[in-house]
Amino acid sequence: MTGEDVRRLVLVRHATAAATAPSDHARTLTSQGRADAAEAGRWLHDRGVRPDAALVSDATRAVQTWEQVAAGAGWSCPAAHSAGLYAAGADSAFDLLRDTDAGVGCLVVVGHNPTMATLAELVDDGEGDADATTSMLTRGFPPAALAVFSVAVPWSGLGPGTGRLEAFHVGAG
Repeated sequence: MTGEDVRRLVLVRHATAAATAPSDHARTLTSQGRADAAEAGRWLHDRGVRPDAALVSDATRAVQTWEQVAAGAGWSCPAAHSAGLYAAGADSAFDLLRDTDAGVGCLVVVGHNPTMATLAELVDDGEGDADATTSMLTRGFPPAALAVFSVAVPWSGLGPGTGRLEAFHVGAG
């Protein structure tokens, strides 16, 4: 997959959060979660990932993950906070991603499992980086995990098998 029409999709599971809070939605990142998210941002920066847009669940732990990833990467890209992404299953998440503006070349999505893991498995065309695929399959999609895909279809056409896995990363925590 090469050319001007190739987009980049980065799927991120929120980093490690506190076990309890007044509500699940209000759970905050632990200190390890903050460190892992910032490290993930540095990892993305080192690979030249520069988002044009970010779609982030409006749950506190996802918003904080985005803030730490963006700070670690040195990004100033604003994020759209989505109540729909908080409870979305794969089909609903695909619908949200398909609404991405056609001019966006790189989209970062920060959400929750099992949705992020399922999206990564579904988007993958099976032709990407073999080491990244093996790592994703064997390690699962733990907190602060991220998968980077090349996507050669318009966002409106995003669906199963439309992305090629370029890289997979899991923080130390």
